[in-house]
Amino acid sequence: MTSIAPETARRVFRGAEPIHGMIYFTPFGVEAYAALGFTHPRMGYFASRSAPMGAVAAEVTIATFFNFNPALVHAVLPEAWTIATPEQILTARLDAVDRSLRKAWGEHVDGTEVREAAELARRAAERACNRPQGRPLFGGHASLPWPDEPHLVLWHAQSLLREFRGDSHVALLHTEGLNGVEALVVHAATGDVPAAALQMSRAWDNDQWAEGVASVRARGWLEDGPELHLNEVGRDRRQRVEHQTDVLGSYPYEAIGETGCSRLLEISERLSGEVIDADLGFPAALAARRRLRA
Repeated sequence: MTSIAPETARRVFRGAEPIHGMIYFTPFGVEAYAALGFTHPRMGYFASRSAPMGAVAAEVTIATFFNFNPALVHAVLPEAWTIATPEQILTARLDAVDRSLRKAWGEHVDGTEVREAAELARRAAERACNRPQGRPLFGGHASLPWPDEPHLVLWHAQSLLREFRGDSHVALLHTEGLNGVEALVVHAATGDVPAAALQMSRAWDNDQWAEGVASVRARGWLEDGPELHLNEVGRDRRQRVEHQTDVLGSYPYEAIGETGCSRLLEISERLSGEVIDADLGFPAALAARRRLRA
C-alpha cells in the first residue's frame, strides 16, 4: 500500500460523488418510495439512507445525519418502518439507482470504463471496510451485500466511500464544538452554497438559524456586517476540519495508489458529467457549476 495525498483523496471523492448523490434527487427514487406507500416528501431520503443500519430510532438518524432539524426526522421515523421494512426500502433504492444510471449511461452502462471504475472504487471501498470503528453510518452500509452488475458496484462503492468520509467529518465537527445548525452556518459563510438552501433543506426555522448565526459570530469566526462571510479565524478553523477530513479520507484510496486514483478520477468525472446532464433532478446550481467546468 502507498500513502495518498489528502488532496488526491478529496479530488477523487468529489469527482465520483454525483454517481452516488443522484439518488437523493432522481425521480426514479421518488417513484420507488411512493410505490412502497411513503407520502411525506422526506421519508424516502431518511428511511433509505438509515435502512442499512436497520429499523433504527429517529435519534440514531439524528445522530448520524448530524445537521438536520430533529423535528424533521421525527416527522418520518419511526413511521417509515411501519410502512416498509429496511430490506424493502433498500431494494427500492437499488432499483432507482439502476434505472437512473441506465438513463445516464445508456448503452455504455456495462462498458469497459464503468467496469474499470467499479473495480477501482470497490478496491478502495473494501479497504475502508477494514476501519469501521467510530463510523456507524458507514458500518451499516458496509454490512450490505455487494451488487453484481458493474454500474451498481460502482454506485455502492461510492456510497461506502461517501459515508466513510462523512462519519469522519461529523466527528471532526464535534471536535470544533459545532452543532448541526452551526456547521451549516459555517458552510454557508464559505460562499459555496447559499444559506437559504442549507437552511431550507435541513428544515431549520428562521429563529433557529439566527441563533446558529449568532453562536458562530460569538466564536469570532465571521466578518462584521449582515452578510455571512468567514473571517481569517473562521477560514482557518474551517480549513483545519476540511484538511483533517481529507487526511482521514485518504486511507481507502491507498488500495489503488496514485495511479489508480488518477485513473478513477479521469473516468468518474466523465461518468459524473453524464449523470448530472441526464435530467435526474440535480439542483440547477450544481448542474450550472458542472457546465462551467466543461
